[in-house]
Amino acid sequence: MLVIVAPGQGAQTPGFLQPWLEDPTFASRFDWLSTVAGIDLAHYGTEADADTIRQTEIAQPLLVATGLVAALELFPHPADAFDQIGAVAGHSVGEIAAAAGARVITAEQAMVLVRERGNAMARAAAVTPTGMTAVLGGDRDEVLAAIDKQGLTAANDNGPGQIVAAGTLEQLAAFADEPPTKARLMPLSVAGAFHTRHMEPAVGHLAGLARSVSTHDPRTRVISNRDGQVIHDGRDVLARIVGQIASPVRWDLCLETMEDLGVTGILEMPPAGTLTGIAKRALKGVETFALKTPDQLDDARAFCAKHGEASGMNTTPTWRMVVSPAKGTFHISAEAEALEVLSAGAPIGEVASLRDRTTITAAHGGEIVEWLVHDGDLVSPGQPLLRLHPEGGY
Repeated sequence: MLVIVAPGQGAQTPGFLQPWLEDPTFASRFDWLSTVAGIDLAHYGTEADADTIRQTEIAQPLLVATGLVAALELFPHPADAFDQIGAVAGHSVGEIAAAAGARVITAEQAMVLVRERGNAMARAAAVTPTGMTAVLGGDRDEVLAAIDKQGLTAANDNGPGQIVAAGTLEQLAAFADEPPTKARLMPLSVAGAFHTRHMEPAVGHLAGLARSVSTHDPRTRVISNRDGQVIHDGRDVLARIVGQIASPVRWDLCLETMEDLGVTGILEMPPAGTLTGIAKRALKGVETFALKTPDQLDDARAFCAKHGEASGMNTTPTWRMVVSPAKGTFHISAEAEALEVLSAGAPIGEVASLRDRTTITAAHGGEIVEWLVHDGDLVSPGQPLLRLHPEGGY
C-alpha cells in the first residue's frame, strides 16, 4: 500500500523551489495559486533567505502550494492517482494539502484557508512570547512527565524519540534547567507555541471562515493528525484541520495507522525529507521516497506504481459509505441493525481497539443499502462498514 504524506512548517529551505519553477507548466500553476493567496510565493521559494521563509504567514502558503502543484506533476491525470494512493496524511499545515489532494476541498479553497491560517497564527503568536523545543531521545514517560511538570504541551508527538514541547519562553527555560534524563533538547526557530492553547484565537478565526467552505467526502483514506483515525466525512476533515491549530499533532498515531493499513511505501511531497526520515526510524521495512526535485518524478511514479493499490473509497453519485476510523473489532448497534433508514448522526456501532472504543455514526443518514461487516468482525482503518443511499437523492 502507498501512502502520500505532506510535510509541515520547517521543511522549507532557501531556494528549494528553483528547479521546480524551471518547468513552465509548474510555474504557471504555481503563479495561479500565488495569485489566490495574494502572496508572491515564487519569490519566497527562490530568492528569500531562511529567516524570511520561516515566518508563519509565508511558510505555510508556500508549503501547501508546492505540494499541490507537485502532485499534478506526479499525477498529470489526477483521477489516476486514486487507483494507486491507499491513504494520505499531512503533518500540521500539511493536512490542508492532503485534504485538497483527496478532493475534500479545492486547491483554491486550500490557499485561502492556509493564507488565513498563517496570518491568524502569526497574530496569535505575537500576543505572548512563546516557543517550541524538540526533545530527542529519553524515556517517553519521563519526557512527557517533565513537559507536564513545567506546564508545557507536547505539541508534536512524532514517534519514538521525537517529541516537541511548546509553551511560554519562561516555561521552556525552566524545562531546559531540568531536562529529562538521557534526552537532548533542541530549541526550534519558530514564531510561537503552535498546536497549543496559545493558538486558540486563530482557531476561532478559521472556524468562522470554514463555515462557508463547501466540502466533499475524500476519495481516499485521510489520516487525521488529531488521533490517527481515518476520516471519511468531508466536513469532519475540515473541522479537524481547524481545531488542530490549537491541539497537538499526533503523528505517532498516524504512523500506527499506516502500519495497521499494511503500508509498504511512503512518498513525501516536496520539500521532502522530514517525514520520510521519521518513517525510516518508526516503520522498519517500509520503503520511503523523498520527492525533492523534478528530476526524480519518473522514479517517483515508478515507486507509486510499485506500491500503489486503490483504497476502494471512491465515491459514486448514488450512495455513501460509512467507514471504520481505526483498527479494531466492530460491534454493531442493535438499534441500527433493526432499521432500514438512519437519521443523520445516528450511531451504527463501535470499533473497539486496545487503546479505546470509538462510536461510529452515519454522518449524513439515509436508506441502508448494505451492511458490509458483521458484529464482531475485525476491521482495518478506512474499511467500509455500511452503504447508505441518501434520502431524497444525492
